[in-house]
Amino acid sequence: MSDPVPDRTDQSLIALRRILRATELYERKLAQAAGLSPAQLRVLQILDKKDHGAATPKALATQMGVSQATVTALVDKLVARDMVSRRRSEKDRRQMDVAISVKGRDAVRQSPDALQQKFVKSFEGLLDWEQAQLVASLERVASMLDAHEMDASPVLTIRDIRQEGQ
Repeated sequence: MSDPVPDRTDQSLIALRRILRATELYERKLAQAAGLSPAQLRVLQILDKKDHGAATPKALATQMGVSQATVTALVDKLVARDMVSRRRSEKDRRQMDVAISVKGRDAVRQSPDALQQKFVKSFEGLLDWEQAQLVASLERVASMLDAHEMDASPVLTIRDIRQEGQ
């Protein structure tokens, strides 16, 4: 007697739940280890990779795919924790830059590997056709959930990144 064919609907729902659960567990681990949200960590990571450890709020917003208001709220929280500071831009004195502090760099070094970094590393190891197939499948899932037109940034988190400023 052969095993029954697994229900693909259940398999797909289980896979989605595992992805959501992994994201949720990562958020908790990050909050416990560094006291940071994934979005706050992403701001620090971006600044940490910049030549002078600084960027404009507009550049941060563009790279993260969120509004400047969202970045301002994230930066306000990081400033309050002495992980970043605001300073006059060296290129344009009318602008303010956000600069990472030593404490911010330490937080980046001590934070657990970001879930999205694990994904990026694995994804980039796939062949081109595998990447294309996976993107198409994920876009299809988003469409099936009526989420294909939602504003989203490349930060794996359960809550909306824009809610962090509230």
